[in-house]
Amino acid sequence: MMSGKYFKAHEVSCCIKYFIFGFNIIFWLLGVAFLGIGLWAWSEKGVLSNISSITDLGGFDPVWLFLVVGGVMFILGFAGCIGALRENSFLLKFFSVFLGIIFFLELTAGVLAFVFKDWIKDQLNFFINNNIRAYRDDIDLQNLIDFTQEYWECCGAFGADDWNLNIYFNCTDSNPSREKCGVPFSCCTKDPAEDVINTQCGYDIRAKADSEQMTFIYIKGCVPQFEKWLQDNLTVVAGIFIGIALLQFVYLKHLKQTKGCNEDLLSFATF
Repeated sequence: MMSGKYFKAHEVSCCIKYFIFGFNIIFWLLGVAFLGIGLWAWSEKGVLSNISSITDLGGFDPVWLFLVVGGVMFILGFAGCIGALRENSFLLKFFSVFLGIIFFLELTAGVLAFVFKDWIKDQLNFFINNNIRAYRDDIDLQNLIDFTQEYWECCGAFGADDWNLNIYFNCTDSNPSREKCGVPFSCCTKDPAEDVINTQCGYDIRAKADSEQMTFIYIKGCVPQFEKWLQDNLTVVAGIFIGIALLQFVYLKHLKQTKGCNEDLLSFATF
């Protein structure tokens, strides 16, 4: 007769196994969705029909984020799902190592961000300014910058004058653009009474005095605004990262318990 202890251990092992299987099915499907969105976006922009255009964009293409995240989720979800269901030791080891590497990279990134925060700030400034130059080159990048400036209520990396880096918004005499000495509409302060977005609200705004600019646009840069948000929400951000790290650690610890579940079910049924 099978003991209660064995039955309980068997139940726990199988529950963990099917929990891992179910979790990774969802993870895998999300990866497929991210990859699908990325490929669809590239198809709409004609990148798939002209692969060489991938390198034409001077700034960051947000589609890469969907493709990379989707690819990692797809590979991890597939390995974890099939590895747990079929008890394939190679796939489970691959899944464990991959998850362990991600866990290590998260810890490393957290430590480096704290130790080299000034360098991180300089790199963030360089990244934002580089994308300001390419603002009109890609619609996805444009939407990402507009969303960032609206969400953080900021303009440019450290101020509205950073938009001098863009050929359409700079204040040089040789600039024929109607947007000369202006900023994108996402830099404009919002009027709650306006239902329709005025996309021309930033025209010629930087030709005005600083005191006048404050009335119409955000004068703070996105880098300081991000720092302020991080300080105000440090506990929440730290809690999220610690929670993710603990979940990964517990996940890795219990992966080995899935081994032998099918054999236990078979032996229990025949007993």
